[in-house]
Amino acid sequence: MKLNTNSNVYTIVYASVMVIVVAFCLACVSELLRPRQEANVANDKRSQILAALNIRNVENVQKEYDCVLLHDMVIDINGAILQEEGGFNVDSKQIMAKDDAAKRLPIYVCKVESDTLYVFPLFGRGLWGELWGYLALKDDFRTVYGIFMSHASETAGLGARITEEQFQDKFVGKKTFSEGDFSNVLLGVKKKVEVPGSEVDAITGATLTSNGVDEMFKTSLAPYKKFFETSVTHAASIN
Repeated sequence: MKLNTNSNVYTIVYASVMVIVVAFCLACVSELLRPRQEANVANDKRSQILAALNIRNVENVQKEYDCVLLHDMVIDINGAILQEEGGFNVDSKQIMAKDDAAKRLPIYVCKVESDTLYVFPLFGRGLWGELWGYLALKDDFRTVYGIFMSHASETAGLGARITEEQFQDKFVGKKTFSEGDFSNVLLGVKKKVEVPGSEVDAITGATLTSNGVDEMFKTSLAPYKKFFETSVTHAASIN
């Protein structure tokens, strides 16, 4: 029986078969490429953590990351260690869980030259979308060693400037908290700087993005309050 290639039935059947074949091929390709995609995502995350440690543009990200990382612990909201290792695999939903009991907070403990540093993830929202990054603190948990920030869709030349090293370098040496008090996060971005030791000038023309970064510091560091207090107290008792 010869099909009528000009009929509507033929067109519908042909189109349906092609859609199924193409969908099947795309699904196969996606599945085959999944390991490589996941590896690229993981490597990008490592490079962001390294950037917070002021280690940028390295040839072998994996090797450099393994070299500086001591361990990546996971703690709860009370500062108790849940896992000695595995923080790298904690996702943003666990970190930002609304229920404090469900929060899983990663900490990357690193060694750069003779300094033991602690890297914390940052999550926030800017003018058009999500903001994120990593903040590296010295072992007093008050002094910024370095920072990396990025965004989903901030305005080029304005809010997108948070990704520039020139802007990020302004945070180096700033104080996150006042001495002995981890109740209030002082690190911030302000249109009018009132605490020079902790605040950075907002980006001109990008007020909402600047406000988003300022809020990001507060919401991201606040859950680690108990850990900071316990760690500092422990260090003081040893000394």
